[in-house]
Amino acid sequence: MRRRAWVFAGIAIAIAALFVRLGLWQLDRLAWRRAVNARVTARLAAPPVDAWALPRDTAELRYRGATARGAFEWGRELVLTSRTRNGSPGVWLVTPLRHPDRDTLLLVVRGWVYSPDGETVDLARWREGDTTVALDGFVLPLADSLGPAATLRGRDERAWRQLDVATARRVVGAPVLPVLLVQRGDSAPRAADVPPRLVPPRLDEANHQSYAIQWFSFAAMALVSAALFVRAERRRAAGGA
Repeated sequence: MRRRAWVFAGIAIAIAALFVRLGLWQLDRLAWRRAVNARVTARLAAPPVDAWALPRDTAELRYRGATARGAFEWGRELVLTSRTRNGSPGVWLVTPLRHPDRDTLLLVVRGWVYSPDGETVDLARWREGDTTVALDGFVLPLADSLGPAATLRGRDERAWRQLDVATARRVVGAPVLPVLLVQRGDSAPRAADVPPRLVPPRLDEANHQSYAIQWFSFAAMALVSAALFVRAERRRAAGGA
């Protein structure tokens, strides 16, 4: 059998090994995503806890159900810019909530509001009243400091692309809890001054399984091609002899 057949077979085997490794990597990603989805599902299904009593270690708090009671401080409201919803540009309304017996504020994401430029919105239009409210939602942890990543957007000093504890404390002018409480809506009709609430992320397995099948298929095709080529070379060599 000619030398080129061995070279071709060696290259095909190396390529097949690479494809198998990529397929295994996709299976690892699938297992990781399933584990994450299981944790998120368990946290969302667990009985909600009082947001004011959350532990300071926020590593295991993402999407944890929580409740809070207090009064909104509209004069300290922020927006998080460039937040899309169903393909439309907008912002998240972030309103500090004050507990009657605490000085530390809780930042509440009340919902999403349409904004053509993704950063400008009439905050007064979306005030829901000044009475004490009881909220239900899920938690998103805040980093202590994002550094340059927490950049001011536009002309409004209260419009931010990202938010961390240090930035929130400085802009709000008061201590804040290291989390965002994302307020969830209920089945009642939404009033005109109530922004659309956010919902927990849709949990899926992405395309890791299909990608793994594709890589394994490519590996099989490489090996079959190598086998057919070697077989043809052998026949050609036998015919020549």
